[in-house]
Amino acid sequence: PWRALHGAPLAELSGDQDFQLFLQKNLEFTRKIKGDVATLQRVVCDTFQLCKEEELLLVRQDLSIAQVPLEQCHSLNFQAEACFSQIRDGLRAYHGSLAAVLELLPGDASLVETLQLDAANLSSNIQQQMEDLGLATVTYPTEGRDALPAFSSSFHHQVGGFFILANFQRFLETACRALRHLARL
Repeated sequence: PWRALHGAPLAELSGDQDFQLFLQKNLEFTRKIKGDVATLQRVVCDTFQLCKEEELLLVRQDLSIAQVPLEQCHSLNFQAEACFSQIRDGLRAYHGSLAAVLELLPGDASLVETLQLDAANLSSNIQQQMEDLGLATVTYPTEGRDALPAFSSSFHHQVGGFFILANFQRFLETACRALRHLARL
């Protein structure tokens, strides 16, 4: 699906130095957040021996943890506004769901809290840049994504934390690809 991005209608922004600087800074920030998520994934692996997603797929069916969508960042009719809006909204959703990880890993509270702060800051950066560029902001429905899942057991909580982090990592990988693509335009 990434080949479709070559037709992205951003010619008016491609030479904008401020926009390019924004993209570079936030690409680095997104990479930093990805690294912190990977660190927490290793903690979950080491602490609970939950390391392989394919081993947990059956348990996942019992949990209400959805992947936050980013289809606007790799759709055939790619638009920066829609992609940025989905990244911003997804970061807000993960900011909230990281509370379940915080409960799960109280010994790593400072890293989880830093990750929450970084997700909030990146979301704010994107919102501010969209406003500065005069891009239309779109808010995608977040039904059911703001509430933390209720886990029926500590094992389900552990698996839930695993999937929250795994989904966040995939979300950040897609966000990085979109930011890298926009920086090349």
